[in-house]
Amino acid sequence: MIRVLPPEVARLIAAGEVVSRPLDVVRELVDNALDAGASRIEIEVEGGGLSLVRVRDNGGGIGADSVELAAVRHATSKLEPVVGAVERVTTLGFRGEALWAAAQAGELHLITRPAGQVGASEVWAQGEDVRVGRAAAPAGTAVTVRGLFSRLPARLRTQAAPAAEVREITALVGRYVLHHPGLHWRLSVDGDPKLTHAPADHRGAVASVYGPLNANRVLKVESAGNGLGVLGVVSRPELTRVRRDRMHFSVNGRPILAPPELEKAVIDGYAELLPAGAAPLCVLDITVAPGDHNPNVHPAKQVVALADLGGVAARVRGAVAAALAQHPLARAAPALIAPPEPSESPRNGSFPELTLVGIYQELYLLAQGEGDLWVVDAHAAHERALYERLTRELLTAPPVELPEPELLHLSAQQRAALHERHEELRGWGLEIEDFGAGLARLRTLPAALAALHIPRLHEQIVEGALGGGPDPRRDVLANLACAPALKAGMLDHGRGELVLAALADCEHPWACPHGRPTTLRLSERDLAHAFGRRGVRDVARGRDAEKKVVPKETQRS
Repeated sequence: MIRVLPPEVARLIAAGEVVSRPLDVVRELVDNALDAGASRIEIEVEGGGLSLVRVRDNGGGIGADSVELAAVRHATSKLEPVVGAVERVTTLGFRGEALWAAAQAGELHLITRPAGQVGASEVWAQGEDVRVGRAAAPAGTAVTVRGLFSRLPARLRTQAAPAAEVREITALVGRYVLHHPGLHWRLSVDGDPKLTHAPADHRGAVASVYGPLNANRVLKVESAGNGLGVLGVVSRPELTRVRRDRMHFSVNGRPILAPPELEKAVIDGYAELLPAGAAPLCVLDITVAPGDHNPNVHPAKQVVALADLGGVAARVRGAVAAALAQHPLARAAPALIAPPEPSESPRNGSFPELTLVGIYQELYLLAQGEGDLWVVDAHAAHERALYERLTRELLTAPPVELPEPELLHLSAQQRAALHERHEELRGWGLEIEDFGAGLARLRTLPAALAALHIPRLHEQIVEGALGGGPDPRRDVLANLACAPALKAGMLDHGRGELVLAALADCEHPWACPHGRPTTLRLSERDLAHAFGRRGVRDVARGRDAEKKVVPKETQRS
């Protein structure tokens, strides 16, 4: 039932400007379709949305007994008419302003029928003029808005060009496809289909929106517990962008403009697998209790307030890290082709059994495994193993107090970092005291680091701890792992086998602490093609045997 909200509730949710451009009409009508439980949603746009916006769905429809309230302001079926209901929003729409605002800005025409009702209802609304009639129509709802801002010439003159608005509408519908992949979607612009999607999982949605090549390089993310769920996909480390425009989040089904904390949580989940300044593709659906989020902080409901943003970010970071740890993440050479799932369970869950077959330039290990040729950077691999060993040992023993505290000269930036990080550094055994006049005293070191025989040990530790990186512990350990790692000219067959064994035992074997890949992978098929070989051995094996994701539309064509 649609009911008019009392004034005290309406005051809590009044959004002001709801429809300022065609994009807003599309968003509001799609939200209504999703709230109605639709499994098929079709969007039509003409003239950049100024001439026509139409959204059809096969959802629950509006009953004839309340349809006359559909275009009345603050009349809604999605919120109980009590003040406390505003704190427990469970639908994408809840204000009851969308149809009313569309009727203020243009001509609204609505045809709707619940599945159990004989005959459909029809509504015409423009401004405050509302008429209701009867019609014949299938179950569901079709809403058409024509002539947006035709009665508001000043507003009409400030609208974006049709092509620009279509670009924004297409991006918006793509977001809905990514976060609601189990539905049928179709977007048509001036009669031409621009985006179609058949029900699939998140990977299939990525294929529909960004193409099969991107879909081949995403990994499933799934985490649930304590009333908080994280579900979706993240890209493999080789699929990155400089911009964060393909990092998508939803909260309880609502696509949102993600707070920086959530974007950072995803990037932190990659740790060293992601180069500095790079951003992955991700589609993550976050579920929280209705009372733990507030969608009423933005007119378009694109920004939500989370009661425990830090806890949500931590769960997202853990879910991304867990997903990456479960898959082989070797970079392919020469083409960036995603390697297959291992046929047997390796020691760390993703790294294969490799057999050393040779050494190149006294630095690179040549090995075979899973039917492919692997090239391992011995320095990067050894550095990874040393980094993880130092990480494990860092807190296993109490810190070592230096017999004579070392006096250090600090820059202004380092002094600022010391004041900010003092307690954090002391927590893992590194105590540096501000001595005034640009000086500081190094008093204690973690036992695992004090035992290292590395030139300029204390200086390197302080530089890393007080540097500009966001994670001082990682910076310190990464720098200290680099110094003793095997260099060119130090490698022989025995050491090579030890490096392979140590790499296989790493928790994250695919990249060194600085983000460089440790392994590259080349299939026999690539070699055969490069040599022009054809014959019985020219078959898919190793990483070439992985199945590719192809959208259904492509399969039919």
